[in-house]
This record gives sequence, structure tokens and C-alpha cells, in this order.
Amino acid sequence: MTTRNRRFHALALPVAGVLALTGVGVATAASAPRVSAEAQAEAAATQALRGLTLEQKVGQLFVTWVNGKSADEVNPKNQADFGVDTPAQVIRKYHLGGVIYFNNDTRDNFDDPVQVAKLSNGLQQAAVTSGAHIPLQIAADQEGGTVTRMGAPATEFPNAMAIAAGRDTGRATKAATILGHELRAVGINQDFAPDSDVNSNPVNPVIGVRSFSGQPGLASDFVTAEVKGFQDSDFPPKTVAATAKHFPGHGAAPTDSHTGLPRIDSTEAQWRATDVPPFKAAIAAGIDSIMSAHIQFPSLDPSLEPATLSKPIITGKLRNELGYNGVVITDSLEMQGVRQLHSDAEIPVLALKAGVDQLLMPVHLDVAINSVLNAVKSGEIPMQRIDQSVLRVLKLKFERGILFSPFVDPNRVMKVVGTPANLATAQDIADRGITAIANDAGLLPLKQKPATTLVTGWGVSTTASLAQKLTAHGTAATAYQTGQAPTDAQIAQAVANARNADLVVVLTNNIGGFPRQTQLLDALQATGKPVVAVAAQIPYDAGYPTSVTTWLATYGYIGPTLEALAKVILGETAPVGKLPVDIPAGTDMQTVKYPFGHGLTW
Repeated sequence: MTTRNRRFHALALPVAGVLALTGVGVATAASAPRVSAEAQAEAAATQALRGLTLEQKVGQLFVTWVNGKSADEVNPKNQADFGVDTPAQVIRKYHLGGVIYFNNDTRDNFDDPVQVAKLSNGLQQAAVTSGAHIPLQIAADQEGGTVTRMGAPATEFPNAMAIAAGRDTGRATKAATILGHELRAVGINQDFAPDSDVNSNPVNPVIGVRSFSGQPGLASDFVTAEVKGFQDSDFPPKTVAATAKHFPGHGAAPTDSHTGLPRIDSTEAQWRATDVPPFKAAIAAGIDSIMSAHIQFPSLDPSLEPATLSKPIITGKLRNELGYNGVVITDSLEMQGVRQLHSDAEIPVLALKAGVDQLLMPVHLDVAINSVLNAVKSGEIPMQRIDQSVLRVLKLKFERGILFSPFVDPNRVMKVVGTPANLATAQDIADRGITAIANDAGLLPLKQKPATTLVTGWGVSTTASLAQKLTAHGTAATAYQTGQAPTDAQIAQAVANARNADLVVVLTNNIGGFPRQTQLLDALQATGKPVVAVAAQIPYDAGYPTSVTTWLATYGYIGPTLEALAKVILGETAPVGKLPVDIPAGTDMQTVKYPFGHGLTW
């Protein structure tokens, strides 16, 4: 039976039949219409669990990458990483519970949406015809904005902070609904979003605009809205599992857990007031999974174990205190934050003992799986503990429709992905995010459209893209990028270029980390030309001292955001965004220069 036909047969059968098709029996639950959905999920998971060997159970607890753009692609990286040739062979060898897709230079699973759908079907075929016969969770980090795996022609949405700047939770639900529909159309059934961190530290190097807000109330409202969009929209089979991350809260971290082990010294009371509310909101909204953070939080666990490996945090706080009984998945186990104190063999065992259910991307999958198997065989981890996590995973798969409808129709993909209506919604949301922070000299709105415009500052592709959009809106714009740390020569060239322009637009990105950008701003302002500074990523740039008096914030630089920016600069639309964070006065974190809720319009 072909993959496509297999899917349509599955959709036409009652629940018991389709689960039997994929190797899972649940006739008892399916034949009792008065049984609650929770009871059906419990029955399905319990029955599926009974047929699994220890190796198959442990396999369900692991989610990893695969190398290749089709299930049967022979990729030498798979031999190096897993000792087999193809992605399908990785699934069969380890009885995996899930895979995660990437689109970077070293791990690339994306060409176009139809290809992704075929890859997903091939991996699901491998899963349901071998080993445990359990369909896969197929995941991606599709937060929107900076963290986007499936780009154009799929619909691209702004970063979370840009959406929150628009102050419309209904639009946030629409964004998550569209993201969920487009992901599920290509076979991705779990999104590691929304980011539920409260960005309480302006110099946080890894969260920033991925967070909705620096205020827990606003963050909670938007987390709730996106969980609803991801999980509750009416889309066959059941859209995607959402994942709130990174518990117990990564927003105050001073360092990046990809490269180090951050320590957060907030008191427990501060944690409850600031970090907990969005996770409580996600749980109340029925979030399918929660991702742990690789951070030390001494007030919650004085042992200084990273939260991922901390029983007081995962079991004590998340399970017992907050009452969460869904799937807990680790952040990537490749990250240095979790690898500094323990070996790669110890980490998965400690995570399971802490209360985690799924282990994401261990560096050495063989080592990780064998360490868990050995821990079970030695009695260090009771079989009951393994069964508990596998049941949670299987319940998620049942409730999200993965068990009974894992396949997708490649012929329908482009009827769902990147439609004109979806693109128009994304542009509407982007238009609401642009925030006018300062306009002290009344430069905006412009009295007349400039004949020529220079776009300079950070970003090779970003300056070029904005110049193209400004040109399309009626000003002859050219781009000259100077990067995050402009040299004296680059500053001099930017000044020379500015003398021939009627308007100068300067894009900044993280002035706090790269302060020479202020020298560029001051030098351009000194030319006497009208200058618009744009915080093109974190809005905190506008708080640093500079002679420029006109500041806009975009919270990112995807295409719809730059289109929205071009329209605001040239006076075609008025900015309506409101700051989702306090902006401190440069390095003086105790003084607020522009408060939460500030935003000019005209």
C-alpha cells in the first residue's frame, strides 16, 4: 500500500481500526462513545504500551535529528552519527519516539514544503512498519521570526515580542493557527513553541525577542492565545502539539545555555511572581508538552544541578506544585548548559530520574539509549518509571491524532501552505508591531517622500531587503551595511554615502554588546541629514545614549516586518505598537528610559 493510500484508508476507519493499522489496538476505548476523551487516551496509551519491549519503550523517550531530505537518502552523516545510512534506518534501529527537523548548514531537512511532506511520510512509514509500530512525533522549532525552520514559501510571522507589541491576542491565536496548519500539512505534528519565558533581563543573550514580554501578565495572555491556536483549531487531523519553553524560566539568564551554564539568582518569590505565570497559563490552556531549561536556579535547587536534571524543579515544582502531568521534554542535550557537570552517559539517566519524559538530541544516541537501558536493567530506574513516561508520550500521540493519522497528502500541501490569505494575515500582524519609541524632533511623519534614501547599519541581507522595499514604495534607496561593529573606514563611507541621500535609515542590532554602533549613529546624525534609527532586533538599543532623536523598533527583520517598517518610514501607515518591555537607560538597568506600554503614533 502506498503512503498516500495508507493515509486515506486510515482517515476512513474508526479509531480502533486506524490504530490497528498502525499496530496499536484500542477497541475498548473506541467502541465506548460515552467514555471521556481522557479515558480514551489513557486506554489507547495503555494498550499500546503492553506490546512494547524494553528497547522499544526506551526508544519512545528519544527525539533526535536525522540527516537527509528523503527517508531513503543515503547520507554519510548518518553513518557518522548513527551507524546507518538513511533516515529511515535511524528510525528502525532505535525505535524512536520522534525526530526534529532543521534547516541549517550541517543539518538540513528542508527544500520545499512538498519535499518535507514526502520526507515525513517516509519516516512515518518506517516507524509504523517496523519495531514498535508507533508513529513519530515530528518536531520543529517554528516560533516565528528569528527561530523559523520552514521559511518561504511557507507563511512567516514576526517574533513573539513583535506580536505582543500589537497587543491583540486574537491575532496571536490566528498566527499560531496558521503555523499549526502549515506544519501539520507537511507532516510536522509538534512545534517547540511558544516561548513562555519572561524576558526580565535586557541583556539576556538568547531569549530577547523570542519572548512575548518582560511582564508576566502580557506574556501569559499571549502564551494562552498561541496554545489555543496551535492545539484547538479545527484542522484535520488535530493540528500540532505545542511546547511551552523553557521551564522554570530562561528570561533572566545572563548567559546563553547553548555555550555555558547560566545561573539565575532570583529568589523563589521573584520566580513565582515573574517566571511562573506564563507556564501556569500554558498548563491551564492544556499545553501538550513543556521543555526544560539548562539553567542553574539556586533558590529552587541549591544543589546547582541544571533544571533539566533537577528533581526538585521538574518533579517538585512542575509536576507536584503546578500539577502538570503532560510530556516534559529536555532542551537539546547537545547544549553546553547540560553537559558541564555530567557525562553524556549520565545525563539521560539523571533527566529521567528528575521527572523528564523525553530526551532531545543527545550527542551520542547509542550512548544515551544504552545508558538508560543499563539503568533499567540494574534497577537504578524502575520499569514503572519508564512506563510512566512512555504512557505520557503515547497519550500525546493519541490526543494529537498522531497515532491514527500520521500521514499527509503531498498533493494538498500547497493548498494549505503560504496561501494568499495566510500571507495577508502575517502582513497585518507585522504592521501592528512597529513601535515608535522616540520622535523628539518631529521628523516623522515625513513632510514629503524623500527622492533618495540610504539604508545602512547592521545586516547584509536586511539592509538590502529594506532598501528594496523602500524603493518599491517610491524612494530610490541604496544599501550600505556596516555590521555590528563598524570600523572607522565603514563609518566614514557611510557618512560619505549619507551626504548624497535625502533620508538615512540606520539599522542596529544589540548596541549593548557592540557599542561602536553608537559611533555610527552619531556620525550620521552629525551630517545634518534626517536620520531614523531602527532597533532591528532587541528594542533595548533605543535606550543607549546617542544624538539620534528618532527611534523605531521592529523586534525582528523578516520580510513582512521590513515591509511594515518601510510603510511607517514613508508615512503610508502610522505605528501602533506598544513596548512589551521596559527599556533601561543604556547600561543603567535600574533606570527606565522608555516604560512598558510606551509607543508613539501620529
